[in-house]
Amino acid sequence: MTVHNFYIFDRNGSCLHYSEWNRKKQAGISKEEEFKLMYGMLFSIRSFISKMSPLDMKDGFLAFQTSRYKLHYYETPTGIKLVMNTDLGVPNCRDTLQQIYSTLYVEYIVKNPLCVLGESLQSDLFNTKLDSFIRALPFFSIRAA
Repeated sequence: MTVHNFYIFDRNGSCLHYSEWNRKKQAGISKEEEFKLMYGMLFSIRSFISKMSPLDMKDGFLAFQTSRYKLHYYETPTGIKLVMNTDLGVPNCRDTLQQIYSTLYVEYIVKNPLCVLGESLQSDLFNTKLDSFIRALPFFSIRAA
């Protein structure tokens, strides 16, 4: 099992942060276009789920799965969206994404007077702590090529 990549979007769809670890295939488009496509897909899926669900969706959209990967999603009350793509065998990562938000994003970005909220995250400390956190997850492993 492994983690492929991780995104943080603001409420307006701007990608504030992107990291990748074990991503084997690139999209073949610019990163900016990839970010727009990812956010558009998330926006559409959330809208579809809220309209089509036969049950009350108090938690909303949490994850979806293809034949190759699983996308995990967490949205904060302030509109920050955290997205992690993993292998299929990884269990629900809602708690992991909440922990990234509360212990890393809030501590190293929100509480940092040098970081401007709503702009791309330029904190080396945040990047280092996030990388260490992801690599320490029980389902993170570097797959053989």
